[in-house]
Amino acid sequence: MTVVADASRSQALTALRLEIEDFLYFETELLDERKFDEWLDLFSDDFKYRVPLVRNLAAPGISGEYLMNPLDVSWFDEDKETLATRIAQIQTGAHWAEEPLSRTTHLLTNIRVVSATPSPEDASEVEVKCKFLTNRNRNADQDDILVGRRVDFLRRNEKTWSIAHRTIYLNQSVVLANNLSFFL
Repeated sequence: MTVVADASRSQALTALRLEIEDFLYFETELLDERKFDEWLDLFSDDFKYRVPLVRNLAAPGISGEYLMNPLDVSWFDEDKETLATRIAQIQTGAHWAEEPLSRTTHLLTNIRVVSATPSPEDASEVEVKCKFLTNRNRNADQDDILVGRRVDFLRRNEKTWSIAHRTIYLNQSVVLANNLSFFL
């Protein structure tokens, strides 16, 4: 009986992971196609988004390499309202850092469902970890690549999933891009 239960749980977890992967791939597609309003609709109203700064530290202090305290400086520390404001600025056509609009490609890999509440069979909330690579090209000579890992908390809603919280951990301690006006 345990073998059957384990197999059933494994199947449920696989089905959940595939559902989450499809949702996250759809999200990146919206970004890359510049469908920013539709992309914003994927976020919960209480959404929190953070990209903490990273420091280069010696091995004994490596656990503190990302600045995670609430008052620490971050590349981004936003909510749904600030994302909406950024999108509205870009859509004016007069946003100096996004005129012309950047071309982006968002790649995700190693997508893993870390936890599912209350269970994989009936998940209403999930924690997902993945790796990402974002390429941004703008004009003839601006090409930026950002790489790192991401932790997302997703909530099931009546239609699909919504993104409730996202933390992005960049590998780069120095970002060489002229600006960070594009979305990670």
